[in-house]
Amino acid sequence: MSSIATRHRTGLITTVALATALLIAALAAFRPDVDRVVATLPSVDGAAIPLGLAAVAGLVLLVAALRRGVASARARARRRALEAVHAGAVGCGIRNGALVRGLDELTRPGGRSARLPGRFTIVADDAGISFWGGGRRPRRAAAFPWREVRNIRADATVAGSARVPVVVVRIRRDGSSIELPMMLHDPRAGRYALVDAPFFATVRAWKSRHRAALAAEGLELPPLTGAIPIIRPERSAA
Repeated sequence: MSSIATRHRTGLITTVALATALLIAALAAFRPDVDRVVATLPSVDGAAIPLGLAAVAGLVLLVAALRRGVASARARARRRALEAVHAGAVGCGIRNGALVRGLDELTRPGGRSARLPGRFTIVADDAGISFWGGGRRPRRAAAFPWREVRNIRADATVAGSARVPVVVVRIRRDGSSIELPMMLHDPRAGRYALVDAPFFATVRAWKSRHRAALAAEGLELPPLTGAIPIIRPERSAA
């Protein structure tokens, strides 16, 4: 599977490089005008400039920290509310472009576009798999019964400089067959993506619920895939 993180990073670098080149070209082309404008500006104490830049940087960091804190609090409240109803079937996911595009393509025929927060909640219970946003009052963004799930498999992608596992769920609805790649989020403090044994345990649980639901409805079961590795602590340490 192509790396979503790599494509995003490459596009961002290209955009910044183009903007920088355009700025330099504009300054070179209009240098006399720039010099006249600079000459008319009032003089500023040299010590005030770094202090002003530091204040702006601090404000930006404070706003970013507050936004992250609010989002984290909403995610915890949402997870607690859903676990009270769907005990043992609640997980966390990290939004990515491919997942959002896939959900939009699957849900837009019904007149509704999926809107996920950066850290959304996944419920994989006996009824199917669903995606949730909101806070103490969760809002369902999309839901698919197990009979619409064709298969579930483990894959991997690149996030920054790390290679992390993703679970890919193929959904078939109204003649469309679309893969939804999901990077599972580790809710523990200081962690990012769910990896190793907890990740594979989640994938096995989803596959088990999927097969059990299809068998209960008398539908054809998906073919069995290869064994999902179980990562032991001693193996990961080695």
